[in-house]
Order: sequence, then C-alpha cells, then structure tokens
Amino acid sequence: MPVDLASIPSPSESVWHLGPVPIRAYALCLIAGIVVACWIAEARMRRRGAPEWAVLDLAVWAVPFGIVGGRLYHVFTSPDAYFGPEGDPWKILAVWEGGLGIPGAILLGGVGVWLGCRQLKLPFTMVADAIIVGIPVAQAIGRLGNWFNQELYGRPLDAWWAVQIDLGHRVDGYENYSTFHPTFLYELLWNLGVALVVWLADRRFKFGAGRAVALYVALYGIGRFWIEGLRIDPAEAMFGLRLNQWMSIIVVVAAVAYLLIARGTRQVFVYEGAERIAVAWNSEAAKEAGYVDGALPKGVLLAPPAGADDAGTPESDETEDTRPEEDGVADEPSDEPQAEAGKTRDDG
Repeated sequence: MPVDLASIPSPSESVWHLGPVPIRAYALCLIAGIVVACWIAEARMRRRGAPEWAVLDLAVWAVPFGIVGGRLYHVFTSPDAYFGPEGDPWKILAVWEGGLGIPGAILLGGVGVWLGCRQLKLPFTMVADAIIVGIPVAQAIGRLGNWFNQELYGRPLDAWWAVQIDLGHRVDGYENYSTFHPTFLYELLWNLGVALVVWLADRRFKFGAGRAVALYVALYGIGRFWIEGLRIDPAEAMFGLRLNQWMSIIVVVAAVAYLLIARGTRQVFVYEGAERIAVAWNSEAAKEAGYVDGALPKGVLLAPPAGADDAGTPESDETEDTRPEEDGVADEPSDEPQAEAGKTRDDG
C-alpha cells in the first residue's frame, strides 16, 4: 500500500501476538512512559540525597492509583461509551483499548505518592517537586499509544502534518474525511516543552513546597485547553466547552494562585548522626554535606558520617570493632536512616 507523504500515516496494527499472548502498543507505551518517569525521578531524588531506589517504593503506590484515577476520569468525561444507549459498562475494565484521563491520573497518582511518602517517611512536597519533571515526559510517551490506537485526533485537516485515520476508526459523521489534526502529537510535543520549562525553572528558582508541581499543572492546563478544543471524539460539554476545557480553566487558576501565594524553597537531605533529615538547599548543613547549587554532584551518593552507628551516635572508643579500617571511606547507609528520612530541621 503506497504511503501518502503529504500526511502522517497511522500504524496498520496496534496489537501483536506472542503465541496466545496479545502485545498491545498502548500498554507498551504506558509501560515505557512509567519506566522513563521513574528513571528521571530516581536521578533527581538521588541528587537531593533521597534513599537509593526510593522511587520504586513510591511507584508501587502511584502507578495503580494513577491508572485507576485516569480510567475513572475518562469514564466520567465520556460516559456514553459505557452507559449510553449502545454503551457497555464492562468496557470500563478494558484499559488496553485506550482512555485514561490525565487529570484523574495525576490526582489519584498524587494520592499514591503521598501514601508512599508516609510509608517511607519522606516529605511529600519535597518528593513531588523532585519527580514532577518526569511526569510530562511519561505523558508524552504514553500519547504514542493513541497514535497506534488511531484515537484522540482532532478536526479534519489538509496539511502535511495531518494524520491519516482508517475508516473503521473515524468518528461518526466524519467518514468522508481521511486526515485530521494529530492532537495526540500536539500534546506530546507540548508535554516535552512543559518538562523542559519546569526543569529549567526549578534549576533557576529552586522550587519548594510543591511549587514546581504547580508550575507543571498551570502549563499543562494551558496546553490541554486549546488542544481539547480541536478534538472531535464524544465528550461531555457545557456552555460550548468540553468538560476537559472547564477542568483546565479550574486547575490553571488554582495552580497560578498557589504559585503566587505559596512560599518555600528546595529542601535536600543531610545526615545528622545516622538520621537523614531535610534542610534548605542553601543551608550550612547542605554545603557541608557536599551539595553544589542545591544538588549533589553527579555520581555522588549521600552517606552518613563515618563512625555513626545505627542509633545515630558516634561509636565509643571502648566498643570493639573487628571490621577492617579503611581511611577516608564512609560507611554505607543502613536501612534505619532511610526509615527516618522524613525528619526536617529549620536552618533559618
């Protein structure tokens, strides 16, 4: 079949079979997005002195909560597909067919992160500001799944960047059109831009108290408002705007208000004895721990002071120590300081 170079072709298949097991492109894109987000979050958290691989413990909570939240939001904003005259409520469970609402995923995913932070005793806003850069990158990768599913496109478009949609995937009433606005691609590019802006702004202003999250929410909401206005898939609407557009207005206003009202600067972890505590990035304690401009140098891990025992007190001279001495080498962090990671100290 010849390829029309005047537009973007859609993949001919979105499911491959490995024996009896279906391998779905949408699921692969979601998994890839989660992996990349975790990788970015782990790197950013380590440079702020967080325990190694704490992000995996957080993901155990955040990922399932995010998927459930995203699905519930999608069903709420597009109920006809499930509860309409030709709807099928059982399809609510068919997440692999597409349909995850980002606002719901972020909201419940945030609840999952909060629960994980409580379990690990990590400051929630500190963690949220650290991991937020990876979220829009994950969204961008996940949007490729919409391309494979030939869904979430916009109005008809005759341009070289228009996307071709097969007849079987066209929205009712648009069967005579073959190329459309690739709104999933617009959102993919917008999300990558959001990630870049939040990363640069956080480097410059050292956000704390959840302010990096608020910046992400504001920027994402602005992009989602205009992109949503191009889409033609069925959705609930009020006063000429789709429900997602109203939601975008609400979250943008709330996020901007939070940015203007909230105060707080970046926190990083340092050791006080054997306890990992959070302090301001520009405090003397942070400088003594080796932080440079609010982050540990690449490849450097936060380690407790040499000679600190599990209780956080220096080892007594009378205590017999049969371990080989290694001058200049700090002991590895034990499990105990990680459990106390949420303690904070006001350094003024």
